[in-house]
Amino acid sequence: MTEASLPDRCRLVLIAPPETAAERFIAALPAAFDAGDVASLILPQYGMDEEGFQAFAEKIVPLAQERGVAVMIAGDSRVAGRVRADGIHLEVGKDELAETIERLQGRMMVGAGGAKTRDDALELGETRPDYMFFGRFGYDKTPEPHPRNLALGRWWAEMIEIPCIVLGGSDVASVEAVAATGAEFVALSSAVFGEDAGSAVAEANAILDRAAPRFAR
Repeated sequence: MTEASLPDRCRLVLIAPPETAAERFIAALPAAFDAGDVASLILPQYGMDEEGFQAFAEKIVPLAQERGVAVMIAGDSRVAGRVRADGIHLEVGKDELAETIERLQGRMMVGAGGAKTRDDALELGETRPDYMFFGRFGYDKTPEPHPRNLALGRWWAEMIEIPCIVLGGSDVASVEAVAATGAEFVALSSAVFGEDAGSAVAEANAILDRAAPRFAR
């Protein structure tokens, strides 16, 4: 997708779910990527050892990148570098986040998560990460997004220029509530990788095309 053809509304981010067989997840990815616009994929480690996580990521990164989907490795910059991911997602304090951004500047994107309050988010935002993520991996267990994530996303989108990602719920339809906050990205995990990933991505994009606010370019 060229810059001109990118949707001018909230875009979809996918997150690998916990407790799903790696083979099943990897097999679902081509259909998910081919079904509609996907901006990026976040891969959390979920307790895998470093060797196993790297092997897992090595199978996914080229599959995503050849379809124009950026891959963010959560938590391990060594693995991110070895598998040539597009970036790293961190849930750390301000000082460590700032050090990582300075070290990887120009080579890799750095996204931030873990903020539970406005003050937390503002402190992390001072380091200028590439995005701020509101939500917790593996906690999309209800059909609707968590109200706190929606509130933080709405406040952030209104006040701060750094893009934000807000975690949706276990129902694909939850993308509409996230888009209404003005967030640049909505993240889905269990809603997509529960059964038919391709159909879920197509449905999410159809909802966003119909209901999401448009951004000025």
